[in-house]
Amino acid sequence: MDTANLISIVIILVLVIFALSMFLSFVPLGLWLTALFSGVKVSIMTLVGMRFRRVQPIKIVNPMIKATKAGLKLSIDKLEAHYLAGGDVNSVVDALIAAQRANINLEFEQAAAIDLAGRDVLEAVQVSVNPKVIETPIIAAVAKDGIEVKVRARVTVRANIERLVGGAGEETIIARVGEGVVTTVGSSVNHKEVLENPDKISKTVLDKGLDSGTAFEILSIDIADIDIGRNIGAQLQTDQAEADKKIAQAKAEERRAMAIAQEQEMKAKVVEMKAKVVEAEAEVPRAISEAFKNGQLGVMDYYNMKNVMADTQMRDSIATVEGKDKSSYDTDKTKR
Repeated sequence: MDTANLISIVIILVLVIFALSMFLSFVPLGLWLTALFSGVKVSIMTLVGMRFRRVQPIKIVNPMIKATKAGLKLSIDKLEAHYLAGGDVNSVVDALIAAQRANINLEFEQAAAIDLAGRDVLEAVQVSVNPKVIETPIIAAVAKDGIEVKVRARVTVRANIERLVGGAGEETIIARVGEGVVTTVGSSVNHKEVLENPDKISKTVLDKGLDSGTAFEILSIDIADIDIGRNIGAQLQTDQAEADKKIAQAKAEERRAMAIAQEQEMKAKVVEMKAKVVEAEAEVPRAISEAFKNGQLGVMDYYNMKNVMADTQMRDSIATVEGKDKSSYDTDKTKR
């Protein structure tokens, strides 16, 4: 009997412990007591309701305790709504506390909108209090004299809380500063003017109002480094001269090809004329034969013609030999 009673007591204790653990898992009693002693008015049923809405009560109550201790008037419903929307409640509360300490007018709705927009609202408040320095990459620009100037700038910015939602980021600031540097250097007469007055770049770029439409306010633009690059003008002139040279060579080659074609055409005409001469010479014996048949040419006439031809051939031979002898004599005289 005693054993049966002991078993019953053990079973009851196990059931009580199980029921108590289930109760505490749904009812964060410790968190409710912490909130109560911290001055945060939140009912136990509200915490149980968070459990059913799949909201971790600790991520709502702890930021609420911080806000209450800092003197901020926030409601549990707003914090829970922001949490359900996917926001970082703790970061928003920290940003509100930092803004209050820095005397910056920042409402909860504005901070929540900044957080839901994907920006770090706490960092934005910190940058608003302590300006941030953005360093640009090396910006290459060319002055009017063709010399390349390389510039690296540091842009000091301060976050503009009112324009954080929908405002452009750091990339836009860097791009606009680069555009201003290129414009300023490009309008300079020579690169020496830029080297002598680097502050001219800062003043010109700063006067353009580059921070319009961005989430930042530009406080200053300082030239961190300036250096000389390539002689772009001379390189362009060299490339142009090389291109002109190639064009001239192409035209000369074209004229040469036309001259060769014309020469070949003239040679073809010479061959054609020689062929006509040979053809005409071939007609001579035929004409002589026709003259014999018609009685227009006698035997004596034929022999007289042959004698004239032989005499002419002999004269040509003598003239050729004399020409060779004279040429040999002139050569020997030159050698001596």
